[in-house]
Amino acid sequence: MINTSMRFFTATDKNLWRLALPMILSNITVPLLGLVDTAVIGHLDSPIFLGGVAVGTTLTSFVFMLLLFLRMSTTGLTAQAYGASDKPALARALVQPLLMALVAGIILVLLREPITHVAMQIVGGDPAVQQQAALFMHIRWLSAPAMLANLVILGWLLGVQYARAPVILLVVGNLVNILLDLWLVLGLDYGVAGAATATAVAEYLTFLVGLGMVWHVARLRGLRWQWLKAGWRGDISRLLRLNRDILLRSLLLQLCFASLTILAARLGPEIVATNAILLMFITFTAYALDGFAYAVEAYSGEACGARDSRQLMAVWQASCRQAGLVALVFAVIYALAGNAIINMLTSLASLRELAGHYLIWQVVMPLAGVWCYLLDGMFIGATRGREMRNSMAVAAAGYGLTLCTLPWLGNHGLWLAMTVFLLLRGVSLWLIWHKHWQKGSWIPS
Repeated sequence: MINTSMRFFTATDKNLWRLALPMILSNITVPLLGLVDTAVIGHLDSPIFLGGVAVGTTLTSFVFMLLLFLRMSTTGLTAQAYGASDKPALARALVQPLLMALVAGIILVLLREPITHVAMQIVGGDPAVQQQAALFMHIRWLSAPAMLANLVILGWLLGVQYARAPVILLVVGNLVNILLDLWLVLGLDYGVAGAATATAVAEYLTFLVGLGMVWHVARLRGLRWQWLKAGWRGDISRLLRLNRDILLRSLLLQLCFASLTILAARLGPEIVATNAILLMFITFTAYALDGFAYAVEAYSGEACGARDSRQLMAVWQASCRQAGLVALVFAVIYALAGNAIINMLTSLASLRELAGHYLIWQVVMPLAGVWCYLLDGMFIGATRGREMRNSMAVAAAGYGLTLCTLPWLGNHGLWLAMTVFLLLRGVSLWLIWHKHWQKGSWIPS
């Protein structure tokens, strides 16, 4: 019994939890921020304010999520340089994407008016809501340089396995955002402008904290100032190719999830509301499993950089054990307490009944999706962006084909398509990984 327990929780498992647990705990502050935003704006005297913030947040988040490649590519390249003990490469893995993030952020600031105008033309809707959404976005874009730089800083700190990083950056940033929200919106009555300003100020404060942490960790890891000063030089083509592939992958991912809401709208307003409730299950599960994905990125990247195939396999097996167990726990909780959770999220009897009807998909999806999260981490650590892009294209195609069942299955067809999407991501990535592992080509010689 003792030996079995030890095999289930090895030193690699402990290291995985050391990096995953802080990320999971800090991720909890993200939905908390959304909840406070909704509650604060929801106390204003008109629903147009809440509608404006919802539209503005959705549109700006779509753009920022497309630029998430800045964090992902930084983590992979940093972890490999860390594993190879290549200090100049470690400095380059920070400086090059950081400069790229700042330039991209400045471009978004300069183009914020035309971007906002085009976005409002695409979305349409009530002019009063559009006006509030435009106000929110106009201020929110001002935080773009700090927001994108924070992605790079977080990616680099994860790559060097500084476990405190996600807790400090995300918790500090989100708590400051919440406090400023309460002060600017409720205290000073700045409305939507106050909510956007709170987010922008919190991003810049997080950026300053992040720079301080980078300087501290650089000294701990023995990085010299001259390496950081020269970090912008060197071949940037690998970083650009990796970012291009992850960008295309993220675009397909965002389009698939956006279509889930768009197609639900065609099935009726109650279906849209029901699916919004059920998406909370996916979101919460994703925050937990993303913690493991981030840890796998760091440790698999380190193993690739060190050319240590034994360590890499240990990371993969540990992540399957621990994340698989967490996914199973979520599935059991949703099966036993799913209806109680739904009842907490809505008081409308019709929505409760509909959500309960489709609850089975939320039980299935943690088990269907855990593998694609973990394999994403393996591929990011190995900086295999092209194969991630191709896998996402296969999954998106499968998702699209499964949507053909909508005339017969209705909303069940939507959730079936999303389950197929998650499964195909995991299966296609596993087939690529397994083929490379058999050939011994996963770690370049």
